[in-house]
Amino acid sequence: MVRDGIGEVLDHARSAGVPLAIEPLHPMYCADRACVNTLAQALDLCDELDRNGSGALGVVVDAYHVWWDPLLKTQIERAGDKRLLAFHICDWLVPTTDLLTDRGMMGDGVIDLPLMRTWMEEVGYRGFHEVEILSSGNWWRRDPDEVLATCRMRHQTAC
Repeated sequence: MVRDGIGEVLDHARSAGVPLAIEPLHPMYCADRACVNTLAQALDLCDELDRNGSGALGVVVDAYHVWWDPLLKTQIERAGDKRLLAFHICDWLVPTTDLLTDRGMMGDGVIDLPLMRTWMEEVGYRGFHEVEILSSGNWWRRDPDEVLATCRMRHQTAC
């Protein structure tokens, strides 16, 4: 269904100059939110639907969802700069109290964000680093100016 749906809209997106990005979600979501759980699965869809690598279809590397994958470096290299369309950053807290809304600020968890960033940059990714701190019990309760200042500082020191 996912493949068919992307295939249905890909030509329209391409003609509008809007690239589509497939974001694999952590396997903890496979029961009710996502059936694309690895970067390899997302890239397989890209290869099938956009064989010439036109830039119309690519992937999102979301640190929260893919950090655990032992093939991550290889798959980032496979994607290269043509297929890497976004980089989402936050950290995986231990313990995690809510699998959706307990994401950590960069540097507060177990993800090796500097290494992941290096892999992205080594293949030519120069796009945005999008901070996704879904944090109902912590960061969403804080003053937005404090959150933004912390994001900026952590991006320089923990990513």
